[in-house]
Amino acid sequence: MTWFQALVLGIVQGLTEFLPISSSAHIRIVSELWFGGDAGASFTAVIQLGTEAAVIIYFAKDIWRLLTAWFRGLFNADTRHDPDYKLAWYVIIGSIPISVLGVIFKDEIRSGLRNLWITALVLMIFAVFLAVADETAKLARDKLTMKDSILMGLAQAMALIPGVSRSGGTLTAGLFLGLNREAAARYSFLLAIPAVFGAGIFSIPDVLDRSGPGLQATIPQTIVATAVSFVVGYACVAWLLRYVSKHSYMVFVWYRIALGAVLCGLLATGVVDPI
Repeated sequence: MTWFQALVLGIVQGLTEFLPISSSAHIRIVSELWFGGDAGASFTAVIQLGTEAAVIIYFAKDIWRLLTAWFRGLFNADTRHDPDYKLAWYVIIGSIPISVLGVIFKDEIRSGLRNLWITALVLMIFAVFLAVADETAKLARDKLTMKDSILMGLAQAMALIPGVSRSGGTLTAGLFLGLNREAAARYSFLLAIPAVFGAGIFSIPDVLDRSGPGLQATIPQTIVATAVSFVVGYACVAWLLRYVSKHSYMVFVWYRIALGAVLCGLLATGVVDPI
């Protein structure tokens, strides 16, 4: 990997992580189309640490409030009625599916599921789900329940397939469950923190091993790409929360369909190698 490629992929990660368009799909597509090779699932997981650091800083007060409420509730039963104590547990419980499935299907995630035909089809299929959820959403609630955390956690786990989109999956599930857009987005951001940090740290040894196929980044390049994704991602967090409070997700639906269709065309004509 060159320094230019590392910078571009860091920018792509920062721009796409929080939008329901799949950052892993964009890293996969950009690295293959522009640079002629796959940057790999491990590199993608590690540079996601930058965007999650942006979430932690942006939601620092909320995260601190949830942590203090959770620790108080562990040792004092009288404080367990606090909504923040419950929300902290919802984040923990919602993070379990992607953590377990990520370990079980580690090899498939880093190989077969990165086939660009799968990415193209999944981009379009889940665009339809997002469109239906957005058009039929009741937007009636801003408080989560245990049921919400489990179902949105399962939806997040589907993002192990490039093209689904972690945020897209959780936002779609949240809308189907009746949450308003801002509440679904905020929980989506919080839910990502344990899963993404776990995946990133778990993948560091694989990034350090540069003997595999595809684009291989050096340690300095990986650090810079992660830092770039942090800066760009921080700006995107603030923008997305403002956007979803006033707009639907249909612009992202049409973008996903268009990208998936273009990618299918490139694959069918042999311009891009699916593997």
